[in-house]
Amino acid sequence: MATAATITAWVTLFTGLYALAASVGELRQPGSWAAMLDEFEKREGLRFLTGLFMLTLGAAVYLVNPYNPADWLSVAVTIMGAAMVVEGLVMLAFGRAYLHFFNRYLGGVNRVWALLGAGFGVVAICLAALRF
Repeated sequence: MATAATITAWVTLFTGLYALAASVGELRQPGSWAAMLDEFEKREGLRFLTGLFMLTLGAAVYLVNPYNPADWLSVAVTIMGAAMVVEGLVMLAFGRAYLHFFNRYLGGVNRVWALLGAGFGVVAICLAALRF
């Protein structure tokens, strides 16, 4: 169970697990991220729900994580929560244009992004494990 002292570590752990699992999925089925971006770009309802989910999840991370300026991981998790809020708002306000940018400019390098995501996931999991 999470305590105030371990919330940052738990958020980091689950973020790392998410990044690693999503990256493994893309590496196993190349092109799935590009197909997902295509679907998001075409579907208004999906963009709306995604933006709402990102806004809500980001707000939860931002509000629950104990901000400690002396702890760099706590600061990073707080910034991540704030960035998720901003991304959710951008998705709600400018979803099609925002996704079109990512689909057009980043869609062709999925393997590189998947490897970077997997590396980030492993590092985040290790950082979280050091905090427990």
